[in-house]
Amino acid sequence: MLELSSKIARAELSWATRLRSGLGKTRSRLSGLFSDRSVDPALFEEIETALLASDAGAEATRFLLAALHERASQGATAGQLKTALQAILVELLAPLEQTLDLSGKKPCVVMLAGVNGSGKTTSIGKLARYFQDQGRSVLLAAGDTFRAAAREQLAAWGEENAVAVVAQSGGDPGAVLFDAIVAARSRGIDLVLADTAGRLPTQLHLMEEIGRIKRVIAKAEPGAPHEVWLVLDANTGQNALKQVEAFDDALGLTGLILTKLDGTAKGGIVCAIALARSQRPLPLRFVGVGEGIADLRPFAADAFVSALLD
Repeated sequence: MLELSSKIARAELSWATRLRSGLGKTRSRLSGLFSDRSVDPALFEEIETALLASDAGAEATRFLLAALHERASQGATAGQLKTALQAILVELLAPLEQTLDLSGKKPCVVMLAGVNGSGKTTSIGKLARYFQDQGRSVLLAAGDTFRAAAREQLAAWGEENAVAVVAQSGGDPGAVLFDAIVAARSRGIDLVLADTAGRLPTQLHLMEEIGRIKRVIAKAEPGAPHEVWLVLDANTGQNALKQVEAFDDALGLTGLILTKLDGTAKGGIVCAIALARSQRPLPLRFVGVGEGIADLRPFAADAFVSALLD
């Protein structure tokens, strides 16, 4: 038992280190502002500049600064200001951290969507390993029938994880996902991870098509898809807000995955999303920090903010 606890502790330490490294670009701008110095208007201006540079966006930056001004007591030190900012960020991001419950559905169908290059297929491969480690059986559905490379990549992830992949060359993506769900049901599989072709929100005919694919999934399994997740590239910046809005309108999203927090991304977009969806929070299910199979983990507000500021 002690050995298992030690392994878990080492894994968590490793994850915290990787997340910290992934958010290093923003942390280098923010954390250095709170050294031994006076709390004055110049400091607040520098904090504003750092938040804007981190992709937090104008609205979230204004919100954070207003909250910081409100909490900054007379005579506060820079260190106390940093502690206040950390608390404000955790409060803002906490609604994005929600427990994922996939129980009571077999097969449970998770549909993933996103623009080209966002990391959907790679995320599916990592999710397969994550859910297998939780004791669930998994089947992958290659719904991106337009790109041979996507099918090949998903097949490679299937081989890596020793899970079945349902795919076909070309053809109708809805038919592939329908067949995958039927196969999962007949084999007693717990979870179907369904890939879809990348599309831009401005490609209206493709956005309509992905809505049709969702309806086909519902025909194959009543109540499915049980989860619909949008995969966002952390380097996308403020355009991520438009992607969330467009895909939510088309599909009714139940969660987000933020990929590629690998040292070049800024991470502040999470604040912008949290503020924009404050009345109807959209869970950030997972964040990814690299190419490794274990480099995708559930989002935790405390750990994320620590990686931004500490």
